[in-house]
Amino acid sequence: MTTLPKQPNLQFLIQHPAHFFGLGFGSGLAKKAPGTFGTLVGFPLFLLITTLSIPTQLSIISLLFLIGIYFCDATGKHLGVADHGGIVWDEIVAMMLVLTFTPEQWQWWLAAFLLFRLFDIWKPYPIKQFDAKLKNGFGVMFDDLLAAIYAIICVKGLQWLTTNYAL
Repeated sequence: MTTLPKQPNLQFLIQHPAHFFGLGFGSGLAKKAPGTFGTLVGFPLFLLITTLSIPTQLSIISLLFLIGIYFCDATGKHLGVADHGGIVWDEIVAMMLVLTFTPEQWQWWLAAFLLFRLFDIWKPYPIKQFDAKLKNGFGVMFDDLLAAIYAIICVKGLQWLTTNYAL
């Protein structure tokens, strides 16, 4: 007989600080599309660091990535599923990284959001392969880092196209 994984709830969220952050301050408790809700949390968090220099932003995001390994690992172990859908710290940090390289205009932020979600859900090569092999906190964080890199490349490509071939 197989036991089903725990479904996180408010009690689980506040049970441990790692759960609170791993579940994206509660955004990961969304019944539908918790990854999308988690990604949205990246926007206000990024606004807190947007006035800082790019190296400082990247340092903060790197630190959030590193502590996210612990948050995601601990939360996944307590839920019984390494990469439970409610764990969204990885989406939050990855979206912050994408926004670091995205122009601060709503159209660009929308494009960045859609591109990141596309790559996070679709998981093109080699994201899917890493996602299948790495199942600890690092694995949870790493596949979203790769999706963020794909989104950044696309945003930069779109920027180049609109700069050089604007109508």
